Amino acid sequence: MSTVAFHTLGCKVNAYETEAMWQLFQRQGYEKVDFEAQADVYVINTCTVTNTGDRKSRQMIRRAVRTNPEAVVAVTGCYAQTSPAEILDIPGVDVVVGTQGRDKLLDYIEEHRASREPINAVKNIMKTRQFEELDVPTFSERTRASLKIQEGCNNFCTFCIIPWARGLLRSRQPDSVLQQAKQLIAAGYKEIVLTGIHTGGYGEDLEDYKLADLLWDLDKLEGLTRIRISSIEASQIDDRVIEVLNKSDKMCRHLHIPLQAGDDEVLKRMRRRYTVDEYREKIHYLHQAMPGVAITSDVIVGFPGETEEQFENGYRLIEELGFSELHVFPYSTRTGTPAARMPDQVDADVKQERVQRLIALSNRLSLKYSSDNVGEVLDVIPERPWKEDPDSGLYMGYTDNYLQVVFPASEELVGKVCRVRIDKPGSEYCFGTFVRTMEDAPSESKAG
Repeated sequence: MSTVAFHTLGCKVNAYETEAMWQLFQRQGYEKVDFEAQADVYVINTCTVTNTGDRKSRQMIRRAVRTNPEAVVAVTGCYAQTSPAEILDIPGVDVVVGTQGRDKLLDYIEEHRASREPINAVKNIMKTRQFEELDVPTFSERTRASLKIQEGCNNFCTFCIIPWARGLLRSRQPDSVLQQAKQLIAAGYKEIVLTGIHTGGYGEDLEDYKLADLLWDLDKLEGLTRIRISSIEASQIDDRVIEVLNKSDKMCRHLHIPLQAGDDEVLKRMRRRYTVDEYREKIHYLHQAMPGVAITSDVIVGFPGETEEQFENGYRLIEELGFSELHVFPYSTRTGTPAARMPDQVDADVKQERVQRLIALSNRLSLKYSSDNVGEVLDVIPERPWKEDPDSGLYMGYTDNYLQVVFPASEELVGKVCRVRIDKPGSEYCFGTFVRTMEDAPSESKAG
């Protein structure tokens, strides 16, 4: 039996696509082995968000070549899309496919085996108008399933290479999304996470069918308990989306809305499509529509030209808006983007100091948000034994508003919707007490 090993760098979309590629190999009778082991084929799914992403991708490619010089080494993903020639220059690389055409990956591998010639299958992504159908009927994660609904981005932020790696925005056909969702529900998944490169832009390229329409159609599917949106821009949360969030029992009370910077001058240099006031207004509106909503966000620290005062403006805004968690990134140069050529690059020590301050703020805000939920009885879907103490009989799962809750449970409760009382808050985990499964009380609403 032939063996294949995968290594995924970068984001959750890449992780989804690796799962999809594994399905293709599985259908051809391959067995999956660890990336450190001897395999017949190595697939490295690369990232190019920063120069570091490129470097790590090259390291993993070389590691595969060293582990088994006789293996076929196939490289795909964003770095493969933007720099195929650079990758083919690495001795031992056999097949390069970008962020399209991966359904033909096994054909390219067979073609290489026959010809012994390296294959560059990277096409011009900017000309691609079709969504690449890559299905994942089941995941190694047993309780939450990702469902990719769109690809590409039209925003061209000055710090970002992604439109060049992923192409322009294209949405998956509604029928295809719903068909895949039904398969996932049939496989036992209670929660579906809608994902993509610019998820909230779903439908911008379709006739009379937008994200809100998709959410309502998913809401009607029997057997589905939760719908979560992986990330959405403030500008994409229109009145129709807010109406679904407000009225649907299945929409999770958690939204990830990237801020990136809390100062208008910095936002303008980033070429973000909103002002601080517009962002603030949208967040307040959401809190009214969905009481108790958890809002998480991304922030880039030390963008070129960011002054201490501009950083402070952002710090105060984040404090005021009360996010439940922040993902904080020091600005990292990406060659080929406008921001990389900007003057006044911020000193690395200054960036680090600002990152630490925001992480401390994030921990404080997370603790406050979880404290606000103490005493509430919330729905938790247990996922696995608590990794800090696997033999304790404690299991970890998420509430719909994205609190990580640890509570006494058992293996047979994994994947079931449990009612859990939140007893003790924490910036990373909350601790709770199991009350009952939802099967015992099907008519209760999710929000306590």
